[in-house]
Amino acid sequence: MMPPPIETPPRSWSPWQWLYGSAHRLRYAWLSRKAKRLPRPVVSVGNLHWGGGGKTPLVAAIAVHLRDAGRHVAILSRGYGSKGEGVRILSRGEGPLLGPKLAGDEPVLLAGDLPGVSVVVCPDRHHAGRHALHRLDPPPDLFLLDDGFSHLYLMRDLDLLAFPAVDPFAGGRLAPGGRLREPLKSAARAHAVLLTGADDSQGDAGKSLAEALRPCGFTGPGFACHTRSENAQLFGEGEIKTGARVVAVSGIARPEPFLDTVRSQGFEIAQHLSFPDHHEYPTATLEKIGSAYWSHSADLVLTTGKDRVKLQGRMDIPLAEIPIRAEPEPGFFEWLDQSLGMASRE
Repeated sequence: MMPPPIETPPRSWSPWQWLYGSAHRLRYAWLSRKAKRLPRPVVSVGNLHWGGGGKTPLVAAIAVHLRDAGRHVAILSRGYGSKGEGVRILSRGEGPLLGPKLAGDEPVLLAGDLPGVSVVVCPDRHHAGRHALHRLDPPPDLFLLDDGFSHLYLMRDLDLLAFPAVDPFAGGRLAPGGRLREPLKSAARAHAVLLTGADDSQGDAGKSLAEALRPCGFTGPGFACHTRSENAQLFGEGEIKTGARVVAVSGIARPEPFLDTVRSQGFEIAQHLSFPDHHEYPTATLEKIGSAYWSHSADLVLTTGKDRVKLQGRMDIPLAEIPIRAEPEPGFFEWLDQSLGMASRE
């Protein structure tokens, strides 16, 4: 039995929502006139939600596909939450050269997971791209923007929008009353949309998403993107025993899927410590995690990838991560290759 189609986005806007939406339209009109172009194709991956849209695993999957096709890919990231300044070459394709404090948690995670792919961090991504062209060897022949949909200072050849399957339209409401950072009508700027975390049974979920966004002005194709959790990986000596008792630690926007995965892998959750998205893990937090570990006689601390890069090497406690991988449907990569081929001829 096929799942029901995705419903049309709700339209319950207050006067504040109209004001917020009008401000976004003015911002787009103003900044789009000032946008700069890089002399290489630019592919942006972003979303309309505040956090938790599955962007980073999707960026990694696209980077792997392009790298394996022979492209020299450089990911440009703003380095959200980092303390570094200016352009930082985080990776030349051989792992991270900086830590999360100077480069941000998600860029460090990407740099560690993507051999052969460069990662450059700077809020001004046009400046970062120009820097990469002069400082990387070989120079990139394609740029990927991580969380780039709202970064209007840089022109892009393809704009991809990710919508989480658990709540694709976030109630249709903008901040502060809702969880949208831009109006759903902004989807009209996208070239393709992807439903991240789609269920395997939802064969036409991507098409349903695209059709639901037609009233918002979107005209491109839609694709399903499945999320795969790999077996927990221990960092350090020892091994993970079946049914291990764990303290689960997360600093992400939506911890529920992470906890579901922990349970599905047979772990016993002694306690879950949840922190805000992009939590920095100061000393007080480390002490809280350590206290929970010892008081529950846990076997290890189990966390997410972007939390692990901020915890690894800072506690004398067994630490493990559940890696997450995005798997877009094959038709997406066919569309991407064809679209990039057309862009390179223009």
